[in-house]
Amino acid sequence: MTPSLKWWQRETLAVTTGGYALYYLIRKNLSIAMPLLGEIGVSKVQLGAFLTAGGIVYGIGRFLNGIVADRNSARKVMAAGLFICAGANILFGCSDFIASALGGAGSTLALVWTMGVLWMLNQYFQGMGVGPCIKTLPKWFAPDELSTRQSLWNLSHSIGAGAVFALCGWLLIPWFRSWRLCFIVPAAIAAAGGVATLFLFKDSPEDIGLRVGPPNPSRAPCLMSRTDVSHQTRDASGDGYRAYVARHVFRNPRIWIIAIADFFVYTVRFAALDWGIVLLMETKGLSLASATTLCFVFEIVGGNAGMVVAGWATDRFFDSRAHRTSVVCMGGAAVAIAAFWCVPASAPLVVKLVPFLFVGFFIYGPQALLGVATTQQATPRAAGVAGGFVGLFSYASTVLSGIGFGFVAQRWGWSAAYGVVLGAAIAGGAVLSLMWRATNTVARG
Repeated sequence: MTPSLKWWQRETLAVTTGGYALYYLIRKNLSIAMPLLGEIGVSKVQLGAFLTAGGIVYGIGRFLNGIVADRNSARKVMAAGLFICAGANILFGCSDFIASALGGAGSTLALVWTMGVLWMLNQYFQGMGVGPCIKTLPKWFAPDELSTRQSLWNLSHSIGAGAVFALCGWLLIPWFRSWRLCFIVPAAIAAAGGVATLFLFKDSPEDIGLRVGPPNPSRAPCLMSRTDVSHQTRDASGDGYRAYVARHVFRNPRIWIIAIADFFVYTVRFAALDWGIVLLMETKGLSLASATTLCFVFEIVGGNAGMVVAGWATDRFFDSRAHRTSVVCMGGAAVAIAAFWCVPASAPLVVKLVPFLFVGFFIYGPQALLGVATTQQATPRAAGVAGGFVGLFSYASTVLSGIGFGFVAQRWGWSAAYGVVLGAAIAGGAVLSLMWRATNTVARG
């Protein structure tokens, strides 16, 4: 029996979600290994530089690899990225040996440079993960259900981050006390996932002789002719494509609004994700184990629930306009941040957990939906480039959430750092409100 279109839609959603979660498994492992890296001579300033520089390189890589994804098979691009990043992680796990072989035996500076180069390589090719997914999902789902489905796909962020907390923070470090395994073991898992991606990923319904027709109650698939396929292939290259991208991305003021807003969304998210354990220990008096648990709950419970609810609410209450839901979520995030800031260190653990969980709940809504909004405004045909462009702003936020956040905390204290995060949430909502009346263009792409 031939699988139905709905079966292939579910399979595609599962494969893209699992595949991108694997990228997180070999991207956020550095944050978990940082305490052990400090023990071998890598300073906090150097580790902070890894976070900021890595974020900027990732943003550039996401933009450039978004173009690659738009012009090539999404399946091949996603799998290739997993293989390359897995290799970079394995080399990072052997970086002290590599530094010694290059003549830097016993030199912390040689070790830091080796780690830095390998981590930047990893971060650049991490950009091969998002473009294929952003490009593929609109081909499989109709516009009026895309917000819900893409929010489900965005569970990959929290699933991947939560998985690396569990794998490294609860298993590899406590049992083996090895920073190397925090890179080598996730890399082996990601490489295996790359093989699975090559077999399971389908670029579009056309790969199985179907296409998703115009939105209608029956969602009936229809056959696509070879002429249609060849026409789309020609249409995605040459001067016509470049002009289309220029009009729908670079000269589109709504894409610029989304990009600037995403800068603030990611500032809040990365401040919690990268500094969360240190922040919880130093401002709320938590142990390492309790702080790790709160960060895990922030991702798995708060983040996942927030993305699912935000996607459902977009299609149910906001006429599939993802930017409107994001404005409401940023307001909720600001309230949750202020509430968590006010919780005293002497308060019970659950009192600290609840507002911190709601920060994750509200911030992961926009984190997921602004990708949907980008596709809605740029159309699926330019989705990869638009997603990469927005990603430049998203990961430029590490200048503020990385070194900037650490500098503010060190110079003026944690209260000033809380103020930076709260201000970012308010600014993100304010910027997005500028396009409140915007309609979706995805159906006209």
